Amino acid sequence: MTTAFDFDVTDIHGQPVSLAQYRGHVLLIVNTASKCGFTPQYQGLQELHDRYASQGLWVLGFPCNQFGAQEPGSDLQIEQFCDTSFHVTFPLFSKIDVNGGSAAPLYKHLRATAPGLLGSERIKWNFTKFLVSKDGAQVKRYAPMTKPAQLERDIEAMLKA
Repeated sequence: MTTAFDFDVTDIHGQPVSLAQYRGHVLLIVNTASKCGFTPQYQGLQELHDRYASQGLWVLGFPCNQFGAQEPGSDLQIEQFCDTSFHVTFPLFSKIDVNGGSAAPLYKHLRATAPGLLGSERIKWNFTKFLVSKDGAQVKRYAPMTKPAQLERDIEAMLKA
């Protein structure tokens, strides 16, 4: 069975990263954007990272410019914005597509594993969240308007499992 841990991605500095290094940890994977109404969720994501990293949670941010062109900057500009505006310390990755033919393989997998409302696989907007269990067998999907703090109960349950 393929899981999120079977994919390779590129970090914000252009370096390859195997998600296998996170096996045994809970992942919160989020497609992000710097100029979106949901951008303040970076703060909540950072708070989750700060609160639960020592227990095994990794928040992973994947910038995406597919929704209203709300992530127009370069990877360096995105990283600087996240650091200056929200003091983000969780891992950020190179800008990707999450829908369409050029969608990142990781996102194709997440969309198929945890479809959205009425079974739709399409990502609707920035800050769609996927919570992945330690073994990768469970994936839960959350809408963009779901605030990071609203995920705490599910995060705690996955961390204890």
